[in-house]
Amino acid sequence: MVITAADDGDILNRHYGNPLNPQNPTTAISIRECDVIVHSHTIRTVVTTSSLKLDSWIADTLSIPSPFHSIIVGFDVEWNPNTTTAARNPIATIQFYTDERCMIFQILHAPFIPRSLVRFLINPYVTFVGIGIVDDVIKLREDYGLNVSGVIDVREFAAEELNEKELKNAGIKTMSLRFLGLEIEKPKRVSRSRWDRVCLTPEQVQYACVDAFISYELGNCLIGPEYL
Repeated sequence: MVITAADDGDILNRHYGNPLNPQNPTTAISIRECDVIVHSHTIRTVVTTSSLKLDSWIADTLSIPSPFHSIIVGFDVEWNPNTTTAARNPIATIQFYTDERCMIFQILHAPFIPRSLVRFLINPYVTFVGIGIVDDVIKLREDYGLNVSGVIDVREFAAEELNEKELKNAGIKTMSLRFLGLEIEKPKRVSRSRWDRVCLTPEQVQYACVDAFISYELGNCLIGPEYL
C-alpha cells in the first residue's frame, strides 16, 4: 500500500510492535539531541522516534529561505544487513541534513508515520540528494509505502555533467575526497551493525549523520540552480 498525503492524521506504522522485530520497543517515545563534529562543521543532530519532533524539524527546514526553486536536503537510510538470501530487513533509520542540522528518524521504532513526513517527501520545493538514492527510495516505498518525488543521485549527476562514466560507481568516500576535499571514515563494523537498536551507539549516530551531511555538501557543490 502506498501512503498518500490526501488524508489528515498520522499513520500507524506496520513494523512497530512486530513480533519478528524483537528489538522493537513498546515503551516511551525517544528523543536524543547531540552535536556531531565533521571536520570544521558542528551539526546539531536529533535522533528520535517522535512524530512531533519530526514535525517540528520539517517545519523549521521548510522555513529556511532559499534563492532557488527548491531547497537541497541530504538523504540516506540505514537498515540491518540481510544475513540470508531470504532475509529482508526493513529500513530502520531515515537521515535528513540541511543547514548544519541533521534529523535521524528511527522509523522502525516509531509508533506512527507522521503525515508531515509523507508531505515532506513529495514536496515539489524540496530536492533530496544522495549516493545510490534511487535504490533507497525504492526500498522506502516497498517497506513503508512512502513515495519520494524530487531526487538526484549526486554521483550519477556528476558522471553525466563531467562525462566521466566511472563516477557512476564511485562511493561516498571517493566523491567526498574529490569534490569536497574531505576524507571521511566508513567503518564496516558500523555500516553492518544493528541499526534496529532502540538506542543507537555514538558511532552509529556519527556514521548516519556524516552520510547525510556529505550528500548535502556534494549536492550543494555539484548541482546548479537551473536544476533546482
